[in-house]
Amino acid sequence: METNKIPSADAWLREAKADAAASGCGMFLLHNGVVRRSAKARVRAGDADAPDVRGMRFSYDREKTAGFCGATAVLKAARAGLHLWEEPSISGENGAGTVFFSGCGLRCVYCQNYEISGGAAGAEITVSRLREIFFELIGRGAECIDLVTPTHFTPQIAEALRGGLPVPVVWNSSGYERVETLKRMDGLVDVYLPDFKYSDPAAAKKYSNAADYPSVALAALREMYRQTGPLRFSEKGTLTRGVQVRHLVLPGNLENTYGVIDAFSSLFPSGEAGFSLMSQFTPTPACEQYPELNRRLTAEEYEKAVDYMYLCGVENGFVQELSSAREEYVPAFDGSGVLPQADRPPKADTI
Repeated sequence: METNKIPSADAWLREAKADAAASGCGMFLLHNGVVRRSAKARVRAGDADAPDVRGMRFSYDREKTAGFCGATAVLKAARAGLHLWEEPSISGENGAGTVFFSGCGLRCVYCQNYEISGGAAGAEITVSRLREIFFELIGRGAECIDLVTPTHFTPQIAEALRGGLPVPVVWNSSGYERVETLKRMDGLVDVYLPDFKYSDPAAAKKYSNAADYPSVALAALREMYRQTGPLRFSEKGTLTRGVQVRHLVLPGNLENTYGVIDAFSSLFPSGEAGFSLMSQFTPTPACEQYPELNRRLTAEEYEKAVDYMYLCGVENGFVQELSSAREEYVPAFDGSGVLPQADRPPKADTI
């Protein structure tokens, strides 16, 4: 292959930014061109019948006590509202009807939602109240119902979704979930929006205490694709079915990113799943213990990651401006939209 015939990543980024400005894509820039693969894969997706493995941290009786995820068997959410900052194919014109659940099965040291991932923040709700929230958001024009960090509440959410919804249901997860858990959502979820954080077990262990993350996530991604098949879009360009994978580029960890892109390219047929290469890394207080993470991503690092994605032939991809790495993009987890209007505590007067 004559690489001098391929436009540079910088040229492609300039074109993508111009397209995004014209289409109002916001913090995500669409790359939907057919490109050519020129890099040898470093990580293979593995056999389709690979065993479903998972850490023992999830063995507990949540009827009696909170589990590692910080949650009990009672639903708990920290915010529900229209969210405009997802990929354009998720948020659409009106925003995604997003429900942020409290708790998480991982403990990533760089988690932007650390206020709620430990399970402390949020309000307890019933299954029937959750279904009411769905229809309240739909009544406000939500393009979809976007369930953020939902895995530890799978049985309750499945019950709330019985009977269906008039808009797509998006499962917005960490990617660290059992295949048998995902099978419970077969027929209830339309779009899977998982993270694919790590190809490197050492990084997964160091930053999320989950060395088995790569194998668990790959098995989960295979199951998600089995359920949804290739990407499908509405006439408006919003996703109605499929898998849109996200990867956050970590400072000082480009080899991990290259491995994720290799694995994604090997796992999915070309163009049949989406890939979002995210630059919005923002150091958290916990990152002070990890010098390589205690800084923003550099333009050079992100450009190298974009270039690699470009050369590996990833279609239906999104990139971000480095300016997306701002704390104001993290919503306030103040319980907005969770409790019925009559049960919400009064807000303090503001000047």
